[in-house]
Amino acid sequence: MTDLWTSVQIGDITLKNRLVMAPMTRSRAFNNGVPGPLAPEYYAQRATMGLIISEGTQPSPEGQGYTNTPGIYTHEQIDGWKKVTQAVHNQGGKIFIQLMHVGRIAHPDNLPNHEQAVAPSAIAPGEQIFTKQGMQDIPVPHELTKREIDKTIDDYRQAAAAAIAAGADGVEIHGANGYLIHQFLGKNSNQRTDEYGGSIENRIRFAIEVTKAVVQEIGPERTGFRISPLNLLGGVNEGEQVSELYHELVSQLNAFDLAYLHMMHVGHEDILKQVRTDWHGPLMVNRANRPLEKLTIDLDNRIADLVSVGNYALANPDLVKRLKEGLLLNRPNPETIYVNNGAIGYTDYPTAE
Repeated sequence: MTDLWTSVQIGDITLKNRLVMAPMTRSRAFNNGVPGPLAPEYYAQRATMGLIISEGTQPSPEGQGYTNTPGIYTHEQIDGWKKVTQAVHNQGGKIFIQLMHVGRIAHPDNLPNHEQAVAPSAIAPGEQIFTKQGMQDIPVPHELTKREIDKTIDDYRQAAAAAIAAGADGVEIHGANGYLIHQFLGKNSNQRTDEYGGSIENRIRFAIEVTKAVVQEIGPERTGFRISPLNLLGGVNEGEQVSELYHELVSQLNAFDLAYLHMMHVGHEDILKQVRTDWHGPLMVNRANRPLEKLTIDLDNRIADLVSVGNYALANPDLVKRLKEGLLLNRPNPETIYVNNGAIGYTDYPTAE
């Protein structure tokens, strides 16, 4: 585990170690999308991590899918995030805000304007979502027009600028886990017949155009990108040409010289090796259901440059200390991950001391 504690460069910043807090939805923001009152403490508690990637943060009202998730498109939201980034920086940490537009993984009851969710095509995911009225079927989304696609890309651009204005060290573009960008990549979720659908080149176009807009706004050194090949979350299936699709996507992302690429790895070693070959910059890997004894397997094998973890960081504010000293870890309470009970299950996980 020695390599985990060496420094690493991403963009223009040097991280003190290679352990990253993965983005995790916590549903504790105010109804107006402002981060909740305990968010600064929650993130600052974990500032010993090399990098913190924030919970998914919607770049626009249309980008929200779940209840009480934060946004980064109003002055009030920017002010709320300033408290978070300042708290993290005061503890010597670094934080990127993840820009997450959920696309069709939404329900009108959860959207600020109670509108129909948007997606590449008018195809429902066949799943349910939690709303304030309980679990409900996700309805058929509205298919984005070309003009609406252009506006959505600009929403990402403005959200990236807002994140930097809020003091973030950078942003991560969420192109994974069944959300909007991933929906454009999906063969089954994208049935468009224009320049954004059909061929691999067309299906990756939205991801590339979003990245270009963000890079133009805040610079490549402040921009990361997340992928999740063969992850069927949200009902998205990339089709039979998965290798070809991600080869082309990663190759085109290379041209931007981004701070890092973040891969959610769900067990397909051949795809991981391909991504490592194709990607020329720092690669961050998050392995699903990884046991602690295999935490650094990708660092040890020189596949990854950084390791991101979710539940380990959620339940252990002093995870770095515990790992360095071989101390027992807290276990996360699944019943409090998304339930807003103040500090309970959020900022009250004990340190080893």
